[in-house]
Amino acid sequence: MSVLDERIALMVRLGHYLADNSEAWQNVVAQAHRMNAWFVPEYTQLAVTGIAEAFLQEDRLRSWLAAYPALTGQPSDKTVGLVMAGNLPLVGFHDFLCVYLSGLKLVIKLSSKDTVLWEHLLGLLGEWDPAFRDQVSTGDMLKGCDAYIATGSNNSARYFEQYFQKYPHIIRKNRTSVALLDGTETPEQLDGLAQDVCTYFGLGCRNVTKLYVPEGYRFEDLLPVFNTFSSHMDHHKYKNNYDFQLAIYLLNKVAYMSNGSLLLVPGESPFAPIGVLHYEYYTDREALLAQLASDDRLQCITLKGAAALPGTTTATHAFAVPAVETRVFGTNQRPQLNDYADGIDTMAFLSSLL
Repeated sequence: MSVLDERIALMVRLGHYLADNSEAWQNVVAQAHRMNAWFVPEYTQLAVTGIAEAFLQEDRLRSWLAAYPALTGQPSDKTVGLVMAGNLPLVGFHDFLCVYLSGLKLVIKLSSKDTVLWEHLLGLLGEWDPAFRDQVSTGDMLKGCDAYIATGSNNSARYFEQYFQKYPHIIRKNRTSVALLDGTETPEQLDGLAQDVCTYFGLGCRNVTKLYVPEGYRFEDLLPVFNTFSSHMDHHKYKNNYDFQLAIYLLNKVAYMSNGSLLLVPGESPFAPIGVLHYEYYTDREALLAQLASDDRLQCITLKGAAALPGTTTATHAFAVPAVETRVFGTNQRPQLNDYADGIDTMAFLSSLL
């Protein structure tokens, strides 16, 4: 068995562990919820199920890695520093997986919002394979690394650019997703849209935070779709955000619509606060798609019959892939191994370091 085979086998074993949802794992999930109220068990399990099913299957891993023949998994003396985000449970798992399979050493700076899940899984992997501890570690400082991958806000990204400018790096900023409707969507497609908007309380870059709708669109048919997620109002943090935004709109006499758990507000920005969904009218669908395809603030465009858009590789990074994903309703939160954040091929970047 090659070194790469051994690494793949370890990740497949981890996938089985996550899929089993053992009592020990459920206790870890409950502890993570106590540490971070946004990490409700339902959504943590949704995240790990997606990781187990989409990332940690042997056939999927081998098919994905076949595109990178330079990767053998042989241990490297070079080290990658990885700054994790913490907006969703295990949100940086894809970066971790890429570096581990590459054979490069990895030092992870965990987000304070997501330590419990990561510390448990990293400890478990170290127990299963002592060699894992020689390759992967955590630390508060990432000095002396040969390359860096960092995910954060637009503000933190400016500091990352300054700190890591002398080294090969991938710096990720704030991103969000939008949806384009034409008024002929089926109930099933609208249910999928509700998932894209509301899953994880809308905290992820793959969550739809703005709708583009044709003139005369009937919001009366859309609003009830979001009732599936009305239980979000039982979550104190979500309800506080919703109530705060509602008060601001009332004070400023801003027009809004609501189903009681989500506010629909006209807005030009693709970004929207928690509990809010922006919308804007359009007249020329093709012109709008061309405009959105080159918007570097977007991770996904969700629409009927999604297909790759021409001219979407707009990133200036040497390892650019299509910068904006196009997806059908209900699939935003199901990324695959070759869906790279911010239009940068992480594995190609890591291959260049070997």
